[in-house]
Amino acid sequence: MDLSRIPLNALRAFEASARLQSFTRAGLELRVSQTAVSHQVKSLEETLRVSLFKRGSRGVTLTDEGQALLPVLSDAFRRMSDALNRFEDGNFRDVLTIGVVASFATGWLLGRLSDFAALHPHIDIRLKTNNNRADLLTDGLDCFIRFGDGSWHGTEAVALFGPKLFPVCAPELARQLRAPADLLEKPLLRSYRLNEWALWFQSADLPPPRSRGWMFDTSLAIVDAAAQGAGIGLVPVRLFERDLENGRIVQPFDIGIETGSYWLTWLKSRQETTAMQTFRSWITEQAVSET
Repeated sequence: MDLSRIPLNALRAFEASARLQSFTRAGLELRVSQTAVSHQVKSLEETLRVSLFKRGSRGVTLTDEGQALLPVLSDAFRRMSDALNRFEDGNFRDVLTIGVVASFATGWLLGRLSDFAALHPHIDIRLKTNNNRADLLTDGLDCFIRFGDGSWHGTEAVALFGPKLFPVCAPELARQLRAPADLLEKPLLRSYRLNEWALWFQSADLPPPRSRGWMFDTSLAIVDAAAQGAGIGLVPVRLFERDLENGRIVQPFDIGIETGSYWLTWLKSRQETTAMQTFRSWITEQAVSET
């Protein structure tokens, strides 16, 4: 279909009406009358030769054709808005969308991002925290900071640092622990990486206990549960220094294990933008300076 035949205002009127389920509310948003919105939508339907709405005494509802069109237009208008918002006072601002493991974001990255912003004020950072599982393409990420072995299909990866995992628990529980063997009788808080506790007990020259205890998908949740006395967690303590310093949690033993590293990753199929290259150089320098 020749897109030049379809007025932009008609597409905007449909998208707003479909999203708000009302011609009246769409008119208020677009600052035109309800009648004008209705006419624009009707014109679009005539051009496409389909009905986009079912009209009734109680309002309008989308037809199957309308439901198929709405997400496409919503995404297109959002993208246009994002692009236009990058122009400010005659300058074009780069936008960098980064996926970050939540514990890494709160325990390491956020405290340093103000320095990056000061050095590169033309780059707008958008963070999306997650539990180490995200899709760079479908989640709209330029890059993704994740934990693992650095091997992800179709992905470039640059190592940042590999934190050791140590046991942590509430101070009250720590007072009951005299030797690593005492952990064999205590509730262990586990992550979805099921071999971590087994590796820790091997490092302590102890037979791993039978797996039991609660399971979590983030170190943040493990630390919260440990602080509340639910058990003993095995976490990268480098990311929880504030919790250790204020006594919220205690590290009862100085036995740690390494199971992977944090990596900055991006798709091989994605050409690096200037903003991506700038952030990669900055964060690798930050990581190296602390190792």
